[in-house]
Amino acid sequence: MALITVKDLALGYENRAVVSGLDFEVESGDYLCIVGENGSGKTTLMRTLLGLQEPISGQILFGDGIRKNEIGYLPQQTQVQKDFPATVAEIVLSGCAGSLGNRFFYGKKEKQKAAENMKRMEIESLKKRCFRELSGGQQQRVLLARALCAAERILLLDEPVSGLDPKVTAEMYSEIKKLNDGGITIIMISHDIDSCIRYAGKILHLGENIFFGSKDEYLRSRMGKTFTQEGGAIA
Repeated sequence: MALITVKDLALGYENRAVVSGLDFEVESGDYLCIVGENGSGKTTLMRTLLGLQEPISGQILFGDGIRKNEIGYLPQQTQVQKDFPATVAEIVLSGCAGSLGNRFFYGKKEKQKAAENMKRMEIESLKKRCFRELSGGQQQRVLLARALCAAERILLLDEPVSGLDPKVTAEMYSEIKKLNDGGITIIMISHDIDSCIRYAGKILHLGENIFFGSKDEYLRSRMGKTFTQEGGAIA
């Protein structure tokens, strides 16, 4: 069963569509990479999947018991976020807020989940450090641990390696792949098509023309051959 099914979706602002006729499915365990030029609607699509923005038309259906508040989200970092004056432990724990229900305080269960995800992201030693004192790569690990506290099965990542140096970028891609290999479904926006498709199993390319299919199908398509080095190599 598909976790997310998108049918004839139109996205945009003030009833002006930037994307229309969008159809795709995300199944459990998928690693979907969303690519396309600036302004093609990538972030608008992610905001709509999260319920932060209404579609102009069409449907987004959630299957297999998935609810919007069970989806982890790693947004693009802004300067304000980078300078946030909180400890690593506080930020990671805040990812559990959606599971509190009518409670106002974090309990043992939430604190244990935060501890497990800090260990998972290898940031236990940083838990008392102020977030704004960390390097870019460390900050992304913290935010990924936070997203994992909110997610049981799906992670949405918006440009998770933006602004990171090549070494840290490779490490972040590797960590995300480990999460996917562990059973977490990944939906990731990336401007770096060539790096992204090394790990992704499916590609959604937005733009004047839309492509959705497997990585191999993409690399053999005219669009894939045009926009990727790897696709060009097999042309």
